[in-house]
Amino acid sequence: QVQLVESGGGLVQAGGSLRLSCVASGRAFSSNAMAWFRQAAGNEREFVAAISRGGGYTSYGDSVKGRFTISRDNAKNTVYLQMNSLKPEDTAVYYCAARPSYSGSSPSADSSYAYWGQGTQVTVSP
Repeated sequence: QVQLVESGGGLVQAGGSLRLSCVASGRAFSSNAMAWFRQAAGNEREFVAAISRGGGYTSYGDSVKGRFTISRDNAKNTVYLQMNSLKPEDTAVYYCAARPSYSGSSPSADSSYAYWGQGTQVTVSP
């Protein structure tokens, strides 16, 4: 099994930046495609970004494209989400997720991810 732990959330003003980290433990981290989702209070879970096993392919949700960047360091068993130009509507709990392959289904399909972290809170003040 894969265990995921997110960190790096906090409170920032609009226009600021944060970098989230997700550290994986368990077997074969490099065999998993990774993604970030977020969920605001009272809202449905929303796709943010995904990255393939080797990092060669990425995908972003429309609301974050051009502002957020996903990356991974397989030697450190870590995936990152660099968030720039933050807006109040980015406020949410951010979750890291993993699945065995980037292909086969849409990277934005949350039902395709087998492993999830507990989340880290991001709050953006106006």
